[in-house]
Amino acid sequence: MEIVSGTVLRLAEDASVQHVGDGAVVLLARSGQLYTCNGTTEAFLDKVDGARNLDQIVDLLCEEFEVDKGTLDQDMAALATDLISEGILAAPGA
Repeated sequence: MEIVSGTVLRLAEDASVQHVGDGAVVLLARSGQLYTCNGTTEAFLDKVDGARNLDQIVDLLCEEFEVDKGTLDQDMAALATDLISEGILAAPGA
């Protein structure tokens, strides 16, 4: 599955993000799995709302972090692919 700039991203139905201290955790209710997030993943997941596409999320992250948009676009597409494979994000079209 390829994540492109126009791909709209949303959390999986059984995933929830909880902010704790200086970070965040993701709970998958169905399996009980708990994932800790680094700052980048936390910022990314904060922007995932089921309405924004990857390009819009990257634009928002570029406003937060001083980073090259092209690099961030590639990194966030790879992150989204990983989060989909872990069941944290819903597969596009699902």
